[in-house]
Amino acid sequence: MAHEAQLFLRQLLTKPKQISAIAPSSPWLARAMAQGLGPHSGRVVEFGPGTGALTRAILAAGVPHENITLFEMNPEFVTHLRLAMPRVSVHHAPAQAAVGLVDMGVERVISGLPLLSMPPELRRAIVKAAFDILAPDGIYTQFTYGPNPPLSPEMVADLGLNVSKGPKIWANLPPARVYHFQRR
Repeated sequence: MAHEAQLFLRQLLTKPKQISAIAPSSPWLARAMAQGLGPHSGRVVEFGPGTGALTRAILAAGVPHENITLFEMNPEFVTHLRLAMPRVSVHHAPAQAAVGLVDMGVERVISGLPLLSMPPELRRAIVKAAFDILAPDGIYTQFTYGPNPPLSPEMVADLGLNVSKGPKIWANLPPARVYHFQRR
């Protein structure tokens, strides 16, 4: 874990806009993001796994390695994830590439991406990509440090989604709120 903290800090200092967090996701946030997953959850895709905090919680929930696919843009994080979790599929690609790399019918997309720091058109493209691969009743789970969902009410309506508020994780730095999005 000390190596992961050093890796995170190094990336934060060299690429602060890409990282957009002051610390890796806490175990409490990771468990909240993976809540409801288990050995029979089906396929799970993670956008922006970073050092793998959320991925470890997905694995701890019982999702088999072969049912997890990660999309990470940072090459240092990609190398770390491939070494730390060799049985998990890791793509060095943006979240939007999931449409061409993952078959439809995914049960859950979990995102640690800093959506609020992205332009609205990129935010929309990422969430659209998630719903392009999700099963009809699939769930897109996203956390945010802001006081509101990371998608505007207009964008939620335009994409035909419902949003539900999950738990507030005070034991995260900074505190974070989990949101779940599903098709109407």
